[in-house]
Amino acid sequence: MVFRLIQPSDNKRLAEIIRSGIEEFGVPLEGTAHTDPTTDDLYMLFRKSGSVYWVAEVDGLILGGCGVSPTPGLPDGCAELVRFFLSPEARGKGIGKYLMQRCFETAITLGYRQLYLETFPEMSSAVGMYEHMGFYYIPQALGNSGHYSCTIWMLKDL
Repeated sequence: MVFRLIQPSDNKRLAEIIRSGIEEFGVPLEGTAHTDPTTDDLYMLFRKSGSVYWVAEVDGLILGGCGVSPTPGLPDGCAELVRFFLSPEARGKGIGKYLMQRCFETAITLGYRQLYLETFPEMSSAVGMYEHMGFYYIPQALGNSGHYSCTIWMLKDL
């Protein structure tokens, strides 16, 4: 297993993992990463200052990824944990926890004090992991991610 930063050649596979994950859990397509045009070029999205995207790969096959992004409108010192998706064969093996931990460490290095995320109750395994990793529920969305269909909002103090 290799954990590394995103490369341009990762775009297609990551977009497939993200979109198929959204479809698998039956959450809205509109107002999510499914219809967000940046999903097709994550490499460029995560080249902006204050952002990073970690990829999990085994034997040349990308299994998923997770990123940190300075989403517009978030409070000072807060970034968003974004595009955290794993292929079905990668789930339940600790890969997601490791990716998230890498994001936490990188966020601290980048000077962030909090991480925010948006998700859905249908993604209950992920929500349980977020809770386990120290995220707590907040009553409304923060910032302007453009993902208006999400119905769970969480925050973590770093």
